[in-house]
Amino acid sequence: MDKDLKIAIVIISIIILIALFEDSGPIGARHSVMPVQSSHQKSNKSSTQTTSQSRQKSCYHNGIELKGKVQFVDSFPDLKIKYVSSFADIHVEFVSSFPDDCGQWQEVDSFPDFKVQVVDSFPDIEVKKVSSFPGMQ
Repeated sequence: MDKDLKIAIVIISIIILIALFEDSGPIGARHSVMPVQSSHQKSNKSSTQTTSQSRQKSCYHNGIELKGKVQFVDSFPDLKIKYVSSFADIHVEFVSSFPDDCGQWQEVDSFPDFKVQVVDSFPDIEVKKVSSFPGMQ
């Protein structure tokens, strides 16, 4: 029993030392050439990115990029949409190929980037069909 207790103490000590050294980093890391950002600098940078992103509206909704190949389905959609004539969340241009820009959708029957169901109430986003200038509004 005495031997098992000593082994347990040694193992716990090693685990504690490993945890301490992982937090502090290697010796001399604080004097390295590359500057280390503080948590304040990181949060400031992310708020700057958020501000610039708010000026350019994101082409995503719930993690779905609103461009590419789309399949219209009756059940189990990734996104529910409602067609409107004004005050739409996104203007969509249906293209026959290369749906590379925000709001450009190519209707396909297989291998879609996302699936859409057209509904009359409780949509995720409201869509207006356009022939030019697609994108988030």
